[in-house]
Amino acid sequence: MDDSVPARRSTPPQPRSAHTGPAPGREAVDTAVARPVRFGALGTSSFGWRRVLPAMTACPQTELVAVGGRSPERSQRFADRFGCAGSSLAALLERDDIDAVYISLPPSLHGEWAARALHAGKHVLVEKPISTTAAEARAVVKLAEERDLVLRENFMFLHHPQHDAVTALIAEGRLGGLRSFRGAFCFPPLPAEDIRYVPGLGGGALLDAGVYPLRAAAMLLGPGLRVAGATARVRASDGLDLSGQALLVSPSGVSTSVEFGFEHAYGSSYSLWGEGAKLTVDRAFTPPAGYQPVLVLEEQDHVEQFTLPAADQLNRSLAGFAAAVAAGGAAASPGEARWRQDAVAMMELVDAVRAQAVRVTVEG
Repeated sequence: MDDSVPARRSTPPQPRSAHTGPAPGREAVDTAVARPVRFGALGTSSFGWRRVLPAMTACPQTELVAVGGRSPERSQRFADRFGCAGSSLAALLERDDIDAVYISLPPSLHGEWAARALHAGKHVLVEKPISTTAAEARAVVKLAEERDLVLRENFMFLHHPQHDAVTALIAEGRLGGLRSFRGAFCFPPLPAEDIRYVPGLGGGALLDAGVYPLRAAAMLLGPGLRVAGATARVRASDGLDLSGQALLVSPSGVSTSVEFGFEHAYGSSYSLWGEGAKLTVDRAFTPPAGYQPVLVLEEQDHVEQFTLPAADQLNRSLAGFAAAVAAGGAAASPGEARWRQDAVAMMELVDAVRAQAVRVTVEG
């Protein structure tokens, strides 16, 4: 697009369903909850400390009752800050004053503790990924269905209404027939002691960052994505993936590419390219609560920018989960079934990317 092409700001598109519809759960945010859902937090992660637990204590639909961790001292530090009880992991699941658990343990423990929580009769909100393999994801999903309990991954970006605006533009035909999707989530190297550098704990760029553009592609293109090829830059010392790319194709023939890693300058975006226009979404996965998204639509002779209202995707994730718990009937609910199906489908894509990746060994 050359510099002479004029840009104009347009009224934000009104959300409506495209061919795949919005991600499940966004429509449930405004549903009234009779009383707050009582949460126990399994894990004392820095992300929980910084982001999720402060939001949980501030959200009217949720109440933090207890925090359980492997270290009694660390659990008590969390409990003191958030005004709740400290506990061990196992003891937390035995409490009868907890309706649901939030799991922020290392990824290698997500599937195990999600299953233990479901066996204890608790609804589960688990940080992504739900597990480290598709087989484990299927087992956890099956258990949630049998127990009629809500099971969701805390993919917060799925709750942001900017993606509804994207589906509205697609449904209106503003892009024409879709031809390609490109998504990326990359950021600079992490501190050396970060658990994402530990293979045995479910570390690696694919499970931590790659799942975001993969999930965005599935959200917008629908089910049935197939992996056509992949590459990975892996650490010489232990084979941990530091970054990678994958090529996929949708059942309708939309070419898809995703890039991920933690050895880059920060980037969080996706674009959809159609026969009539290209649409770009920046800050697609981690927009701050006060950030006003800007969708950029590029056509042959002009550019439109849609400035959207700010939204708190973490609060919406918590409120949507609470509404699903309050509604009951998780096993039969089409919306909750889709959350479970999407979680399994995501891990099937992850397994396929792993299996097909051409690995390049690097120092790191």
